[in-house]
Amino acid sequence: MGRAFSTYLDLVRFVAACLVYLWHSNMRLLVEDKLPASGYGHSAVTVFFVLSGLVIAYATDTKEKTWIDYSASRLSRVYSVVIPAIILTPLLDAAGRVLYPELYAYPWDRFALRIAGCTLMLNEAWFISITYFSNVPYWSIAFEFWYYVLFGLSMFLPRPLRLPAVIGCAVLIGPKLLLLLPVWWSGVVLYRWRWLQQRSLGFAWALVVVSSTGIVLMHWLDLYHVWPKQLEHLIGTALHTNLTFARFFPADYLLGALVFCNFAGMRIVAPTIEPLLTPLEKPVKVLAGYTFTLYLLHQPLLLFWTAVVRGDPKGHGFWVIVTLLTALSVWAIGHFTEQKRLPLRRALQRLFQRLSLALRRPAAAPDGA
Repeated sequence: MGRAFSTYLDLVRFVAACLVYLWHSNMRLLVEDKLPASGYGHSAVTVFFVLSGLVIAYATDTKEKTWIDYSASRLSRVYSVVIPAIILTPLLDAAGRVLYPELYAYPWDRFALRIAGCTLMLNEAWFISITYFSNVPYWSIAFEFWYYVLFGLSMFLPRPLRLPAVIGCAVLIGPKLLLLLPVWWSGVVLYRWRWLQQRSLGFAWALVVVSSTGIVLMHWLDLYHVWPKQLEHLIGTALHTNLTFARFFPADYLLGALVFCNFAGMRIVAPTIEPLLTPLEKPVKVLAGYTFTLYLLHQPLLLFWTAVVRGDPKGHGFWVIVTLLTALSVWAIGHFTEQKRLPLRRALQRLFQRLSLALRRPAAAPDGA
């Protein structure tokens, strides 16, 4: 995709993760003032979905050309961070609840159900919504995991089996997850649509400017608040509540389309601004290497450190200290999660290769044959 464009995508990934952190750290027990740019957490997840579809389409086109490589890469990417998050979240919450119980307005029951449901990525299937203790951001991992599965089934199964398998998977996960699938799939379309890659530089700049303006305008108009309210009037409060994080889907579609246009334009524009992006390449790549750990562990960590420090929420000093401690924790944990996923991927590749050989091995001939 080009070094300059890859640097831009890494920068977007890191900024989006920081916006999710700002959203969840905007607590009055941590800081009395509303934090700048703290209202864009869900929007950042929508950006992640488009980015994920784009990256997966690129990976399967260039590197992950077999089901073995694809499955090993996706599972190692997800579970290298998910397993530590499954273990650490209740431990951090248990300690934090002792130190500062008022801070934890999160579920603390049905341990077996929450651990099993979230480990199997069934925590958001159909109209279920299982919150993993204080780890509210975990919801989007289930969405993205099943998008990986659906894409893999459509790519690597024999053609006669693809449609039945995709339909079966769709029935398993239910309509809520499917509502946001077009946002993720737009990233796939973006990568594969050759016509977009052949547009002029002027057209690309127009896409960047119009999309950036549109993103600012839709948030200025507060469409993430207005449209869900209108949707609730249309479908009723009960169904609207059961949609949980998918209830924002009309605004997600608009934002997804704007991000699509932004990425399409920047893919052409990026080489022309490479001198601006090159100095950022190495630091941004390092930071982007910790974004999944930051995303999936920041909330239990910031709550834990808030409980430990118990500072004064007046001013921003308390928030800064907690943020630094959270960042240091993410950096330390990241050395054992994202940074160690390659050994896990290789182990899964070996496992799947043995499984593939076993499936292809002809059955032993019966005695006397």
